[in-house]
Amino acid sequence: MAFEGLSEKLQSIMQKLKGHGKLSEKEIDSALKEVRIALLEADVNFRVVKSFIEKVRERAIGAEVMQSLTPAQQVVKIVQSELIDLMGGSASKLELGQTPPSVIMMVGLQGSGKTTTSAKIANLLRKANNRRPMLVACDTKRPAAVKQLETLGAQIDIPVHYVEGASPEAIAKSAVEGALKSGRDLVILDTAGRLHIDEELMQELERIKALTSPDEILLVVDAMTGQDAVNVAKAFQERLDITGVVLTKLDGDARGGAALSVRAVTGRPIKFAGIGEKIDGIEVFHPDRMASRVLGMGDILTVIEKAQEAFDVEQARKIEAKLKKQEFSLEDFLVQLKEIKKMGPIGDILSMMPGFSSNRKLKDLKVDEKQMARVEAIIYSMTPGERRRPDSIDSSRKKRIAAGSGTKVQDVNALLKQYEETKKLLKAFGGGKRPKMRMPGIF
Repeated sequence: MAFEGLSEKLQSIMQKLKGHGKLSEKEIDSALKEVRIALLEADVNFRVVKSFIEKVRERAIGAEVMQSLTPAQQVVKIVQSELIDLMGGSASKLELGQTPPSVIMMVGLQGSGKTTTSAKIANLLRKANNRRPMLVACDTKRPAAVKQLETLGAQIDIPVHYVEGASPEAIAKSAVEGALKSGRDLVILDTAGRLHIDEELMQELERIKALTSPDEILLVVDAMTGQDAVNVAKAFQERLDITGVVLTKLDGDARGGAALSVRAVTGRPIKFAGIGEKIDGIEVFHPDRMASRVLGMGDILTVIEKAQEAFDVEQARKIEAKLKKQEFSLEDFLVQLKEIKKMGPIGDILSMMPGFSSNRKLKDLKVDEKQMARVEAIIYSMTPGERRRPDSIDSSRKKRIAAGSGTKVQDVNALLKQYEETKKLLKAFGGGKRPKMRMPGIF
């Protein structure tokens, strides 16, 4: 989980500050020393750490904190404010030209996730901005690079432009020139990468840039490479004047050093964050929300957005009507389960809730993602009639359902019990009574 190690340390430091009434300069300096160590251990660039600590100290030692009735809370606010500023201040939108086709040039080292990210961004912009993207295979050096992009394009029904035997520069130029003829208003160039930066690669990228005049040049960086990510970003910035950064594998980086360093070193914003291997595993990078997550304040806005994307409005109305009529069946239960799964791993969603990471009992809660799959398997092993009328399921049917779903009869019984408790709970609330039972769960 992104920033998990850094988040725990910063929250612990802030919590210790809250144990004091007034704060002396010595106590603030002691806390900032711990913050400095935590940031360095998270692989944040040492120059970035030095500047960050100086800014926080300057504000924390001033009247803003020293004369405050809640000095510890003021320090937390200052740290949060400076973290937001460090990561860019606010979400940075893509700057695409008014005259189509708009061109996005994707650059980065081999293995950073550039090809997959190209497809993810194409898919995202088509859904969110009604764009008609075209993917362009400009990586003619890496074996199977073209095939990989074509496979991804087919998966999301977006065409891939490639000219057999042509140079990367010629492929890029022909794609831009022919985009409108094929009904495409956005061209995404998936360029070549190397295992390291070399002159040949940079010259090729500079030629593609000159021929296509891209609106955006996005550097794709693997967040898990830490300081190397910062060095790569700096090198690409100096040669290509990149417009933004995409951090991949951010969900797998417990330290977070790259995210906190790249923007400060390059002066260019982090525009997107890769959060999984699936084609929709990408999101706009929000510095304010990320800072809140780091400090354990949650990220409700992202949870709401994920829910809005995952839940079908019309389906929600139907479920609501069935609840009012007390006709909520196991088929409806399964629909809701699928909607919840669209939001992503339950553990990730819980981590965005305020107080989750600072609450030891909640943090130690282990969410069994496999249990969701078992529940789904059990319900699918039932006949349509059994799903609509679970009370018709006798012992022999339970054995058949368990065998069909690869589970045990006890698992079937547990699911049916949870379903019945849910029905009782809904009836009780509908009648204005307060039930004396625990809230049933399926995880």
